[in-house]
Amino acid sequence: MRNAKLLKSATIIQPSSSFHLQSKDILIIDGIIEKIEDNISAESDFEVIEHDNLHISTGWVDCKANLREPGEEWKETLASGAKAAEFGGFTKVIVSPGTKQPIDSSNRVDYILNKSKGFAVEILPMGTLSHEYKGEELSEMYEMSQAGAIAFTDDKHEVNTGLMAKSLLYAKNINKLIVSFPNDTSLSKSGQMHEGETSTKMGLKGIPSLSEELRIQRDLALAEYQNAPIHFATISTKESVDLIREAKKKGTKVTCDIAAHQLSFTDKFAQEYDSNYKVLPPFREQKDIDSLIEGLNDGIIDAICTDHIPHDIEDKKLEFDLAEFGIIGLETAFASILTATKGKIKLETLIEKFTTGPNKVFGLKANNIEVGEKANITLFNPELTWTFEKTDIRSKSKNTPFVGTEFTGKALGIIC
Repeated sequence: MRNAKLLKSATIIQPSSSFHLQSKDILIIDGIIEKIEDNISAESDFEVIEHDNLHISTGWVDCKANLREPGEEWKETLASGAKAAEFGGFTKVIVSPGTKQPIDSSNRVDYILNKSKGFAVEILPMGTLSHEYKGEELSEMYEMSQAGAIAFTDDKHEVNTGLMAKSLLYAKNINKLIVSFPNDTSLSKSGQMHEGETSTKMGLKGIPSLSEELRIQRDLALAEYQNAPIHFATISTKESVDLIREAKKKGTKVTCDIAAHQLSFTDKFAQEYDSNYKVLPPFREQKDIDSLIEGLNDGIIDAICTDHIPHDIEDKKLEFDLAEFGIIGLETAFASILTATKGKIKLETLIEKFTTGPNKVFGLKANNIEVGEKANITLFNPELTWTFEKTDIRSKSKNTPFVGTEFTGKALGIIC
């Protein structure tokens, strides 16, 4: 028996599609787009999908989430993370290797891919850059690449200059990407939040913007030296955007992303010592937010990620300086950034940062919304006003500052 879904009056957001910004009926049979027309009559076996102000795009891609498995399954599993991603509108999630048992071998890559088979959401693993995150020797990059790792990173662990240079050259030779989290720990060590007036008033050691910018300068120089591509994850400062802008003008092979939550809060939100506002990179100042928005608009920032980092209550309900960094974000990424940038960024631009942008950065195939294509689609309403409640959380962990927040814009589901 065929599986037939009929989307009614769906506005298509995909600049590369011949139907961009048009409202169409879309018939999907056994996972293939069969028809895109002004009006398609429903047959008895069609599942008809109708929503007020229904919009669709190609499936959203999260280019950085930590799903904790293997090693800390009480915080998150691949299955629970996939459910959170589905709620948030993602059809693909690129997972960080920063699990308690690091993804540093082909066996671990196989584990992630095999465990996630059959999920509605595709799970794509990155491998570690160094063996066991020790920063001493390269991991089995070639073997992991053959097993299905799509990129390599030591996540939020520091990488010394020599090893970064070597990894860029090696990754280039196997046609893979190195992802750098820019943070000079000799400047940021023991830091709890953004270094500035607020951290001084609170009596907390700050994480200076300079710790991010110096690492970007170093890694840009190394990428240029090796003529290799590099991607910076979760940049957060005005100066970082400026550095990457200048590098792109020079022709350096550089891309970058930001965490969706970075635009919703400044460092002032930490004044209540609520550890749900403790993230890395930390929430910065308004000038940094303004620059990130500018970078999204002018194409300097290529993608938006969730930087989903689940923690249980034992890791978060502590004094601010003892609590772990990170919040969950799969359920709220689209809604939070759309709400934070309303009137400042076009909807099409934001959707591009969840679709075309990450697909290009990581060399992933993007399915078009055209007749004959496989259906890989996110459904959403960009104008729906709703309040995010604890009951909306699909993650095993609840560490988020967004509970009780009124958002504009919501993912409605996925077809993939």
